[in-house]
Amino acid sequence: MLKALIFDMDGVLVNSMPFHAAAWKKAFLDMGMEIQDQDIYAIEGSNPKNGLPLLIRKARKEPEAYDFETITSIYRKEFKRVFKLKAFDGMKECLEVLKTRFLLSVVSGSDHLIVHEIVDQLFPDIFDIVVTGDDITNSKPHPDPFLKAVELLNVQREECIVIENAILGVEAAKKAKIYCIGIPTYLEPSQLGRADLVVGDHKQLMQHLLSLEPAHGFGV
Repeated sequence: MLKALIFDMDGVLVNSMPFHAAAWKKAFLDMGMEIQDQDIYAIEGSNPKNGLPLLIRKARKEPEAYDFETITSIYRKEFKRVFKLKAFDGMKECLEVLKTRFLLSVVSGSDHLIVHEIVDQLFPDIFDIVVTGDDITNSKPHPDPFLKAVELLNVQREECIVIENAILGVEAAKKAKIYCIGIPTYLEPSQLGRADLVVGDHKQLMQHLLSLEPAHGFGV
């Protein structure tokens, strides 16, 4: 019995990761470090507390030498400056239909202010539950963010589907024992191979989601 759909935000609902990458690169440059877009895409889904040490090591530096709050502050300011708010074409209309059939949730590793500002502007009154990087201790690839959403939605894991575009997000969904659809927005499809289903693009994703019925069963 399918009752709930759980969406990642960046790269699934909004085309925002290039702006996140640009903002993180600026923050790192200001701190005397250099990272690449692919370094950032590889850890998409983690919150800054968990993701920053990984990025700093990618820049061949020691995380202990840097103040995470300073880096994050630069990133937030730059993201706000460069970000152009845009949902993927057709996504809002798709969600409005899905809301009549399922409970809907967003689970994002981004911080509370960014997530809620985007959701409130682009998808007002659509989502029943929003879980952000500030709401949990262990971010993706830990299962905690999705398990938190399941708890708040008051459903069982086998009654949910997760929609993810990130390697860490797919890993988190599978650790949570939740059926997962992968959408390779910024990656090669093979990089999301752990997902139960990988669709080719957003058009295919929306067609598949709109074909689902609340009584449709999915094995985990």
